[in-house]
Amino acid sequence: MEAQAASDQLWHVVRPAALQARPVPERHRLIFYLGHLEAFDWNLLAPVLELAPFRPEWDRLFAFGIDPVDGNLPDEPPSTWPSADEVRGYNRHLRQRLDDALRRHGPAEGELAERLEVAIEHRWMHAETLCYLLHNLDYAHKQPGPAPANGGRKRARGEPVAVGAGEATLGQPDRSVFGWDNEFAAQRVPVAAFTADRHKVTNREYLEFVAAGAPPPHFWRRTEGGWRYRGMYAEAPLPLDHPVYVTHEQATAYAAWRGARLPTEAEWHRLAYGTPQGGERSYPWGESPPQRVGGNFDCRGWDPAPVDAHPESASAWGAEDLVGNGWEWTATPFAPFPGFAPLAYYPGYSANFFDGQHFVMKGGSARTAACLLRRSFRNWFQPRYPYLYTGFRCVR
Repeated sequence: MEAQAASDQLWHVVRPAALQARPVPERHRLIFYLGHLEAFDWNLLAPVLELAPFRPEWDRLFAFGIDPVDGNLPDEPPSTWPSADEVRGYNRHLRQRLDDALRRHGPAEGELAERLEVAIEHRWMHAETLCYLLHNLDYAHKQPGPAPANGGRKRARGEPVAVGAGEATLGQPDRSVFGWDNEFAAQRVPVAAFTADRHKVTNREYLEFVAAGAPPPHFWRRTEGGWRYRGMYAEAPLPLDHPVYVTHEQATAYAAWRGARLPTEAEWHRLAYGTPQGGERSYPWGESPPQRVGGNFDCRGWDPAPVDAHPESASAWGAEDLVGNGWEWTATPFAPFPGFAPLAYYPGYSANFFDGQHFVMKGGSARTAACLLRRSFRNWFQPRYPYLYTGFRCVR
């Protein structure tokens, strides 16, 4: 399976001695993530395949991650977790039993088919989450890899694009097509006319804000020679024409400093998928699937690229880089759509975060799988979490 191969490959980045490291203080140690994906698949699929437990205490231990709540950091000792060899043996056993059961079962239909989709997309999402953690792992604990591109050429700030008044479709209209519970039910939302940045805000533009006294983003480091960017595998001079990755609070503050604001979820949809003729596209560039279009997504790279590197992906209004190269913050708190109903076998997936403390992110990053780039997909996070591949653009 492609998702399994991709998640397995990520562990080659980590030197074996670093599996007990906690590169992000708000998250579990890396060893948890080594066992989590197989435990999640097992806990999700074993009941419908009528499989008896193997290590139920580990099924519980690796069942769920943690939402990084401010001021509530995990502090469990390394002894909480089994050894890496034990976890790998556990993983192999669970995967083999699930594979054998699925082969015996034959074509998946109904709830089993839906649960398989949940398992696949959950794995892709965690592959991106793991990249956030590995990005913050000390370079000495990682295998060598490609350095980030320079991206320091001078780029004229693109003229804003004008978006006409109209409607945006939020959510998934067809329940026969897989979607997470927060994608239903579809709704049409009126959107007034507005203008928007043609590109994501760049490091160069945000540097003006920092020079005016704002705190630097997490991915920047100041040295005697100037600002540097912390890439996945190495530092490099700050790539000025790449998107800046910031928290929601930082994005909101920058927008206000420029006399602008963040778009709402509906405005972002209108900018990305709407057309002047009143229709809507499946992707900003049209109907071609992401695999056939140029862009910094679907795990094609590790670090961001210049914001104007893929003009062929522009929306009908001329806004570029809306999908890939960094998620984009919106001003909309994560909340249910009318008609929301939680998944019976995963009731807390979305509902646990309808608390007014998480904000919707749209688009995707370099490490976002193609299946998660669909129009209705919604990501969300807390406003102060600094480790995400998330930028923004301003609207007025």
